[in-house]
Amino acid sequence: MGYEILGYDMTQDLPVRDIARALVFDPDQRLLLIAYEAVRPIDPARPDDRTFWFMPGGGLEPGENHVEACRRELSEEIGVTGIEIGPQVAACDGPFHHFRTSRDARERYFVVHLPDATVDTSRLAETEDNPVLGTRWWTLAELEATSERIEPEGLAAVARDIIAGTIPPTPVVLNWREQP
Repeated sequence: MGYEILGYDMTQDLPVRDIARALVFDPDQRLLLIAYEAVRPIDPARPDDRTFWFMPGGGLEPGENHVEACRRELSEEIGVTGIEIGPQVAACDGPFHHFRTSRDARERYFVVHLPDATVDTSRLAETEDNPVLGTRWWTLAELEATSERIEPEGLAAVARDIIAGTIPPTPVVLNWREQP
């Protein structure tokens, strides 16, 4: 059984996708995010605005665990290798409709601290389903003040805790922002 929103079919029986993402910090405690173009409107009040920001990462391949997938995805998307994947600090589960293929996303978020702000995104676009618009290092103040759409909701609060040196004893449960 499916349903329709803004003229788009949103199938209730979505494929489950296990995903590993990283909150990637540079030495200045800025968070790296990737801008994507959604394939559907993301805000009924602004139907032409389809930009959203997301952490680097992606789906697990057969036989991988989340840490292995996170390491591979960071190599593919931002060209960093040999880095330590820190603890899982958050999770976000549920239907996600911004990518070409809607999915029941089961996302796990890990902390990564880079020794500098050097990343290589030359292979990023070839690894993604959706158009990639760019990357940006965000300060905590920018994250907390922006009106741009950053997924998932609550990411700035998790980043604030990490920057303050607080790692949650159990992963924080985040939610997708309301999707049309």
